[in-house]
Amino acid sequence: MQTYCFTLRPLSAFGTPLAGDTLFGQLCWTLRHQLGNARLNELLHGYTSGQPFAVLSDALPAGHVPLPHVPSEMWQKSTAAGAPDRKALKKKKWLPVADLANPFEQWQSLAKSDADVAPQVATPIERAQPHNTINRQTGTTGEGQFAPYAMPQIWFHPDMLFDLVVVLDDARLSLAEMTAALEYMGHVGFGRDASIGLGKFELLGDAVLSSLRGEIAAPTTAAINCFLTLGPCAPQGLGFCPVRSSYQVATRFGRHGDAAVQSGQPFKRPVLLAKAGGVFWPETLDASRFFLGQGLGGAANPVSLAMPETVQQGYAPVIAIARPVETNA
Repeated sequence: MQTYCFTLRPLSAFGTPLAGDTLFGQLCWTLRHQLGNARLNELLHGYTSGQPFAVLSDALPAGHVPLPHVPSEMWQKSTAAGAPDRKALKKKKWLPVADLANPFEQWQSLAKSDADVAPQVATPIERAQPHNTINRQTGTTGEGQFAPYAMPQIWFHPDMLFDLVVVLDDARLSLAEMTAALEYMGHVGFGRDASIGLGKFELLGDAVLSSLRGEIAAPTTAAINCFLTLGPCAPQGLGFCPVRSSYQVATRFGRHGDAAVQSGQPFKRPVLLAKAGGVFWPETLDASRFFLGQGLGGAANPVSLAMPETVQQGYAPVIAIARPVETNA
């Protein structure tokens, strides 16, 4: 498998965050339309047994990776006078790729907040968009199902760029097919309310063959011992050290998209995932590994009652990093 980096530029507001597992779901629907259901089933063969054809990251601010979720005592303490500003530290969540070459302990001090990622670009803004449903008998809104309501929208500055890291088995799905699918997704819109203009984006340039490990300094590379995830994943039962692995969890209440929205049962069973930025310590580290996690769902363990064959991306692209070892661990 090869790791590619695509550059995305938003063209409209978004109703759904650009999360890796959600992007994968829409990718599957897009491939079904472009290549046919038989080809999609062929690509998904072995998906729940560790053989994904593609693994997508979250959309990351261009040139950055998530700051690892680790205990705060692992970060270098500030020598400045006064107590540290904990609120400011909590906002730091993006590490410039170039700073991967620095010692792990310094990463938090080098990390950036959303507002600092690109000083010339405005911080993403979330706004409420009013909606109305008209009662055709009265010609107005009303109560109950006709009551006005609001839905959140995420707005980005037109100059904001994102990196999408894709680990691709190009023997099963070619880079050209993957690129065409992403271009189509950006044209029709991604996520909620795409039918009314949300979720539009464009690809800038060609995909770049990428290995973020190349940004890690040689002395550090010799000491790599764990993985940093670039998207949500399902690490349950995969043998990672429970002491030296650290992550934040999120419950994903999934919902079908595309034609399955009309199935009468659009909601999937909730799944528990580790957010991007998780640090996982394996018993034996394989530095050539480009993703971790597992494929969820499928007929044997369905996440959907409406479509038992549905799968959920529980994989995430990873970077091998060197995490300090506590003496009491």
